[in-house]
Amino acid sequence: MFFCFIYPKNVNQIMAKLAPKCFSRKKILVFSEVEATAEPKANAIVSATASPPRQTIRQVTKGTNSKIYFGTAPKFSIVLFCILFSACSPLQSLAQKNSVSTAKVFILAGQSNMQGHGVVDLDDAKNYNGGRGTLVQVIQDATDMNQFAHLRDSQGNWIVRDDVWVRYQTNDELKKGGLSIGFSAYPGEPHHIGPEFQFGHVVGAAFDVPVLLIKTAWGGKSLFRDFRPPSSGGTVGPNYNKMLEEVDAAFKNAETDFPALKGHELQICGFVWQQGWNDMIDDKATAEYETNLLNLIKDVRAHFKLPELPVVIGELGNGGTEGASEKMLTFRSAQAAAANHDDKNVAFVTTSQFARPADQSPNVGHGHHWYGNAESYFLVGDALGKRMVELVNTPTVAK
Repeated sequence: MFFCFIYPKNVNQIMAKLAPKCFSRKKILVFSEVEATAEPKANAIVSATASPPRQTIRQVTKGTNSKIYFGTAPKFSIVLFCILFSACSPLQSLAQKNSVSTAKVFILAGQSNMQGHGVVDLDDAKNYNGGRGTLVQVIQDATDMNQFAHLRDSQGNWIVRDDVWVRYQTNDELKKGGLSIGFSAYPGEPHHIGPEFQFGHVVGAAFDVPVLLIKTAWGGKSLFRDFRPPSSGGTVGPNYNKMLEEVDAAFKNAETDFPALKGHELQICGFVWQQGWNDMIDDKATAEYETNLLNLIKDVRAHFKLPELPVVIGELGNGGTEGASEKMLTFRSAQAAAANHDDKNVAFVTTSQFARPADQSPNVGHGHHWYGNAESYFLVGDALGKRMVELVNTPTVAK
């Protein structure tokens, strides 16, 4: 059987007011009883009398205002008007979906606990408490080895993923490459991890396209001052501007930094915020935190023209669930409140349950950095990643 369908090239303008979750091209399909060459998707509105196999579709440009596609396949019916989109896919035709290579981008922002201070393998007694709480020790002591089986190969080497990439501009150097250990603030040989480590493994396993993680994090920075968004009034924080500049630079240099991404359409699919210590210790900053965080989310979405961009907020869980100070508890409440404004694309993730005792951690005097405990950073990244996947995979209904 034979079919053809046409859609206008300027359909992106038509779709501009629909709230996409990803920064990508959007297309509308209008069908009556047409024949298609791709399988009906779960999020497409279709009534199928058969399950046709995938077949090649060729694209022909027709003039300057439209594109026309030709192909053959068994017949099945499609409703008159159908909008296809999932939480993080471009609105596009079934044919285009098979022809455009995409990569999902996640922005990981914050201060030192996003930078990452989880110790991997340093174990001298004086500075690292004999290796207690390092990633190596945590894996050795694990009762469920399956939890960590994806981290090392059969020779014990740390796996470097070829489908998840990380770009992180530190104060000393630009770190870029396949996801593995070492994407922390420390220069030189890789000995630390941050939340990006397990976050990247989670999203890499969840999606069948390449993933790029863009880390933009600096230690000792507050949302009240350093990341202050425009909508909060006053002077815009220098790190707010720097964060956006680094994301723009990552897009501009993606094909140079990561040759494997050449020809891919990059889609911003999520924003992760792990920050808070410097606001928690300042009463005025804590009082404004909920408002400032809401403004940050609004302004980041506006900058990237993604009004429903999924956002995951990581709790400032340092100190655990028991014995946390009143200041800490008040601040955590402000963090959680920012995700309680009837926005289904913003989620708050508790992390205080991942805190480990100082005497079972490498850096016994660094409570503000989870005592350098790698299990804490691993579990934080795992929780943030799983929640992000849930948000991305939740269909958005266009209003």
